[in-house]
Amino acid sequence: MAIDEALLENAAIPSIRFYRWHSPAVSFGYFGKFADVASYADERDLVRRWTGGGIVLHGDDLTYAIVIPSGETAFDESSMSIYEKVHHALCHALNASGKRTVVAGGVDPGPIGSATRAAVTAGGYNCFANPVRADVMLNGRKIAGAAQRRTRCGLLQQGSIQGIDAANGLADRFARGLSTNCTERKIDDKILKRARELAYDKYGADFWLRKR
Repeated sequence: MAIDEALLENAAIPSIRFYRWHSPAVSFGYFGKFADVASYADERDLVRRWTGGGIVLHGDDLTYAIVIPSGETAFDESSMSIYEKVHHALCHALNASGKRTVVAGGVDPGPIGSATRAAVTAGGYNCFANPVRADVMLNGRKIAGAAQRRTRCGLLQQGSIQGIDAANGLADRFARGLSTNCTERKIDDKILKRARELAYDKYGADFWLRKR
């Protein structure tokens, strides 16, 4: 979470970062209530996200963070448009390995990056039990969802891909589906230093976890 926010603060070029979880965890949205996840504390690590949305159970999932700097043309698109385009690219990447995934056309929850809408929709639900428009579905089951945050620096989309074997080049196909001009790069020391500060002062602090 801290690295994702540090990448957003220092957004210079569009990027996607993939990561896994060392132990079972629960992330919940910025507007979520700690009381809704407190029962998981004995068995899972808990973290409040900078993005909105509901409760996501993490373990074997592949998690990603997309950052779009505010100077990019894509930043001016609606949050839902970005959400849909990202998930269409993910569907193509999954279907290339023989899956039959689709982008859901269900109820539109409103602007994904909107603080007011997120506050309404974030209260205590498991994201993967409640698919909405543009989530990724496989055999009628939601396997990928995401949440967003917009700032003056850019847009951050954090997503989780669940119940899928990610060891067959999925991440690479997904990234290249978003941009044909992809290169792998290391996160620089400045961003890692800022991430360590955020991890200590914010994401690892009780005030942030229990702020609502």
